[in-house]
Amino acid sequence: MLQEILLSLSGHPSPLLRSAASSPSDSDNPLSGDTLISPPERALLASLAHLSDLHVRLLTATAHAAASHPSVICRAVAAAVDSAHLAAFRRKVLEVEATVLRRDAALVGAYDAVPLTAVVAEFTGWERRLEWLSRVVEVVHREGCTGARLIDFLRGELQTGYRDVEEAARSLVGVAEAAWVKQVAAWVLYGRLPGFEERDFFVVKRITAAEGEEGEGEGVGEEFACEMELLPGFVTPATAASMLFIGKSLNQIRAKSAGDYTLRGTDHLSTQLTRLAALRHPIDSATFARTIADIRQFLSRTTLQRLLPLSRVLETLQLLRDFFLLRRGEFAMALTQQADEKIRSRWKRAENLAYEKREGLTNVTVKEGEVAAVLARTWAAMGVMQGEHAEEDEGLELARDLLRLSIAKSRNTTPMMTPVSAENGLPVIAPTPFRNLLFSVPVVLTLKIPSPLDLFLSHSDLQTYTAINSYLLSLRRAHIRLTDLWKITSLRRHHPAPPGPPYGSTRGGRERVLLLRQRHAARSSILRNSWATASAAIFFLGEVEGYLQTEVVAGLSDGFHRWLTTGEDEQRHDDKNSRVKQTPGPAPPGEDIDMMDDNDDDNDDDIWLAESTSPQPSTIQASLHHDPQTLATSHRQFLHALANRLLLTQQSFTDPLYELLVQIDHLVALIHRLHSVWTAADLETDAGVVDAFVDLEREERDVQGEIRGVERRVKKGIEGLIAELRRLEGSAALRGGGDGGDFELGIVDESQDEGELVMREYGEYVPRRVGGIDRLLMKLDFGTWFGRGGEETLDDDDGGL
Repeated sequence: MLQEILLSLSGHPSPLLRSAASSPSDSDNPLSGDTLISPPERALLASLAHLSDLHVRLLTATAHAAASHPSVICRAVAAAVDSAHLAAFRRKVLEVEATVLRRDAALVGAYDAVPLTAVVAEFTGWERRLEWLSRVVEVVHREGCTGARLIDFLRGELQTGYRDVEEAARSLVGVAEAAWVKQVAAWVLYGRLPGFEERDFFVVKRITAAEGEEGEGEGVGEEFACEMELLPGFVTPATAASMLFIGKSLNQIRAKSAGDYTLRGTDHLSTQLTRLAALRHPIDSATFARTIADIRQFLSRTTLQRLLPLSRVLETLQLLRDFFLLRRGEFAMALTQQADEKIRSRWKRAENLAYEKREGLTNVTVKEGEVAAVLARTWAAMGVMQGEHAEEDEGLELARDLLRLSIAKSRNTTPMMTPVSAENGLPVIAPTPFRNLLFSVPVVLTLKIPSPLDLFLSHSDLQTYTAINSYLLSLRRAHIRLTDLWKITSLRRHHPAPPGPPYGSTRGGRERVLLLRQRHAARSSILRNSWATASAAIFFLGEVEGYLQTEVVAGLSDGFHRWLTTGEDEQRHDDKNSRVKQTPGPAPPGEDIDMMDDNDDDNDDDIWLAESTSPQPSTIQASLHHDPQTLATSHRQFLHALANRLLLTQQSFTDPLYELLVQIDHLVALIHRLHSVWTAADLETDAGVVDAFVDLEREERDVQGEIRGVERRVKKGIEGLIAELRRLEGSAALRGGGDGGDFELGIVDESQDEGELVMREYGEYVPRRVGGIDRLLMKLDFGTWFGRGGEETLDDDDGGL
């Protein structure tokens, strides 16, 4: 019987032990009589049978998991359960058997009797441990169990009151984390994804296509992404971003090293393997983050400075600012003119076809090739503007190679990102469809990102640039279209001179001149209200554009450029100097201010203060070598601040602005239509050219009525936007921005909390505090409609304000 018990505990199922431990009511069992096994003995045998069943089930489950589980970490833990803990249990069984065979007095009594209680006592604590191991195996066999979930479960099991369970959990945590660190080492040291079951690793490879370029070879590529649910809990998002960046960089270096001998020799990163091997389990979050940061800095110092030099970064940012942020105004002007010309040509062709085939009106939709041709003609128009200096413009040539204008394939192409944080610094862009205004179809300006530049410029960043470009371009386009109305001389001013002699001196000639002047005076009276509306809209758009371009875009871009080149923002440096160097008091009578400055320079306290506050040259020189990940993080902070301070995250502002721009387009189209009606009427009256298919008088009345309605909607739209700007200014002041002149709308100020200073590392990029809606509102108050308490309205009778 004792040998049967030991064999059963070793992992061999024993029907004899199960039947002996079963209930005595079973009549089929010959050993179930009370005379053979007493109830206390049966209880002892039941505990041993339970240990045997646990052992057998664990052997089967761990063998199955170690052979077929999709996660390498789960397979390693299952194998460790069998090879370490179950093997220890089997060794314990062998020790008990050896003690019995030696007739050790610890187990064997008189007459070679072995008490069953002594045998059970030898396995005290193993039942709790095996039950906990069975829980671990159940977690492994759960559907969707990944290595990260198992690591988090095992780390949570370290908090227990049982020493043996804690030791078992600690050993399994070491196995699981060691397997995970091996995967991480392959990625952060060699840039290679694990060759086995990539679904368990937090880095995944995706096939991406640039927006609007689906189906084109140059728009399709591979992109590495981070799956946060596949990361253990001790890995912070910032550390995950660093690991993703390191692996992507090494992957690109390995791809480029085949043709560039200067990039070879990245195997020296294997020396950093000792840092990962030195990690103690369970891994501390801060220690792991510091190790990854050291590896990233080592890679940046040794290789990435050659792969992504600062000059290349500055060139790309210059391109983005010139064409996406519209610093080059001729690009927006040429693109708007070419797009309008394409739309007019499509409508003219559709109208000509409509007389022969009514389905011709459906051919006004712009095709993909026509959109690309518009951009090509835009480059040609810009070259003509520059004249003989066109060949010297390297930025234009680079833009010609990299920029693409295409129709957005997906309906929602606006980047809807999460709010700014340490791991994801992209803003939540309002879904207002500004991209529909250029061609009446969703058209976006995109950039083909070359290989080294995607180390700091991602597709999400490019989507943010695209949204900002559509926003700024729609404002510039509306402004250009309104100002082009003044180029229609016959509408703006027309005072016909008397005809030459001899007809001019006759009565009929004078009556002819008088008739023409009365006709144009009546038409000028009709359009007086339209000119007032257009002038007010031009004033509003001009002030808004000036605020967005000069106050926000230029301020933030200049600050970011200075941080890249010098390591510190000039504006904050000047503010710091103004705070440090203070005048000790009013100058005594007869003493010059310059003399006081000289005395201050001789003051020892000021000298020590200046030395303590001024940056050291070595520190500034070190800050110039921005590693690509720091550059990417700072660039996302720049984009976040730019989108917020452009009011692009305020849907309560962007939606009415979009409606106003639509109404402005409608007003411009109606004025052009009225001009064509008047031209046709003049031909009919003066030359006898009659169009039998058109009732000019009725169409003129209809167009004039529509113009009056659009004028009212434009006025209400401008007033609504002014009211929304005042509301935003008031909400900013209530949140702590004072007069609203230095407050970032839409987000909480992260540079400093209320009444609390935040310590930042020297050289860290902080966006400038630019903008100020109060200054924009102060300029808009000069408009007649825009007074804070003004009640002026458009008067349809006199056409004035």
